[in-house]
Amino acid sequence: MTKLPKKRVILVTGPARSGKSEWAESLALQSGKSVIYVATAEKDPDDAEWMERISQHAQRRPSVWQTWEVPVNLAATIREAKSSNCLLVDSLGTWVANLLEYEQAQWEKILKELLEIVENCDGDVIFVAEETGWGVVPAYPAGRLFRDRLGTLVRQLGAIANPTYLVTAGHVLNLSQLGRPLNNK
Repeated sequence: MTKLPKKRVILVTGPARSGKSEWAESLALQSGKSVIYVATAEKDPDDAEWMERISQHAQRRPSVWQTWEVPVNLAATIREAKSSNCLLVDSLGTWVANLLEYEQAQWEKILKELLEIVENCDGDVIFVAEETGWGVVPAYPAGRLFRDRLGTLVRQLGAIANPTYLVTAGHVLNLSQLGRPLNNK
């Protein structure tokens, strides 16, 4: 395995159940840093299936990894990380869903703050993000808002991250090597 540089922002994206989280976890292990798993999901003891999904993710991770539950304040969490840390943020789709009720102006302010902090952070940050725009346009406003916000976030993070990976059907593609970025201005 190749040694990673001192500081990296990595984006791992793809469809559901494709292997995104497993790939991101392997990258975090390669970092050689103290890994902090940043869980954006909120636990719901009344939803047994959701709790089982959370449990399955937790069982895969090394016991020495810390887990921080951060459903909303992602920018502050990244800002507070040390250069000796590798943050694994799983997932951006859940984080966006947690903020879906915010008005557009407030969302844009949160997004701008997050992107500025990511560009200037000291430690490694690995983001896991779902690709939601490969299907039909959702028939309901909340679905369209979610898809648009997540799509915008993933594209803007993709302009910062290096490398960016696409994981689909259990295969990993390094988009930073295979593709070229669009002008994101």
